[in-house]
Amino acid sequence: MAAMIDLLAQWLHTVLPGFVRLPNLTFALPHVAYWGGLIMFPLISMYLVRREVKHSTHGDAAVLPVAYLMWLVGGLVGLHRFYLRAPRLGFVYIIAFIGILYGNQRREAVLEELSSARYRLGDIEFSIERLQAAVNKGAEGAAEKLTEMEQVLGPAQSAMAEATLHLDQWLAFAGGMGLIILVLWLIDAVLMPRLYRRCLEREAKEPVKQFTPIEPPARQDPRAHIRNPFVDIVARINGWVGEFIAYWSVIAVFVYFYEVVARYVFNSPTNWAHESMFLMFGMQYLLAGGYAAREDAHVRVDVLYEHLSERTKAITDLVTSVFFFIFTVTLLVTGAIFMLDAIDVWEVSFTEWSIQYWPVKCTISLGALLIIAQGIVKLIRDFTYLRQLQG
Repeated sequence: MAAMIDLLAQWLHTVLPGFVRLPNLTFALPHVAYWGGLIMFPLISMYLVRREVKHSTHGDAAVLPVAYLMWLVGGLVGLHRFYLRAPRLGFVYIIAFIGILYGNQRREAVLEELSSARYRLGDIEFSIERLQAAVNKGAEGAAEKLTEMEQVLGPAQSAMAEATLHLDQWLAFAGGMGLIILVLWLIDAVLMPRLYRRCLEREAKEPVKQFTPIEPPARQDPRAHIRNPFVDIVARINGWVGEFIAYWSVIAVFVYFYEVVARYVFNSPTNWAHESMFLMFGMQYLLAGGYAAREDAHVRVDVLYEHLSERTKAITDLVTSVFFFIFTVTLLVTGAIFMLDAIDVWEVSFTEWSIQYWPVKCTISLGALLIIAQGIVKLIRDFTYLRQLQG
């Protein structure tokens, strides 16, 4: 099998033009695209999901915009083909993609071979140059050593040429596999509506499944009935923020997919993917505090708490809320200091990407405000509930 692939690489090197190579990706995500994506992607996603929940009656039906999205981000492996239930050419995508990975792996091995050959050739040429100068000066024994080095010069040059040829062959092999994917990818862009119609025809013959959104289990909170305008407003804000930042996790899938493809297919690792995502998840962690408090999802040790009476639970919650507000107010104050200092100098990272840090610092105070507001809601409910139990 390996011999057949080697022959294929040699053949592709002879038939493909020299410019058929996988390009090096030099794309660096613009800062405005990063911040704009964090805002617009969740808004668009929320709208599409709510529209689907409202209007969809066939949960398994393919959606053409989704198919084009998969074509755009997963076209290297034919993901859109599998989504539209036309997998035959999808396997061709996968085989070609594996070919690219294999070609890049061999390319790395040949690069080591080429580097070794280049080093040896350079060492021999330097020795010949030095020995030639010694011969010119009449140094004893220099002529014999010069003859020995000239004898190994030819094999070293041959090894260098052979390594260069192997490198070109594997570059052509990976480029040829990429060219196959590119041609199929462009053809599928035109055929997508037709594939979509055929997919709907197949799905129409299958039993209809009602689209049912996944709902979280109902919370058994005896205080949930306690409401007032402030409680409703805070719950609505934290619910919206929680839903909004949840879609950031989807952005991470796209970004890390791009990073893996850029690194292992195009040999062009990014300088922004990791930094952008750990900053995004840091902001998500901060802003999700209020939503997690609303859903009673924060981690706590309740081995004893669960065995208390309802009245004792309410008293315990009121007493321990002091520690909650000490922590969250401290977070708010220190976060505000960090935020103001960052805004004062328009702080950016020290990395090559130089992304703005001050918006990240702002989420410290914003997240603290959200969780404090939810803490006040819980305080109101605990106090009201305790009065109801005593009354």
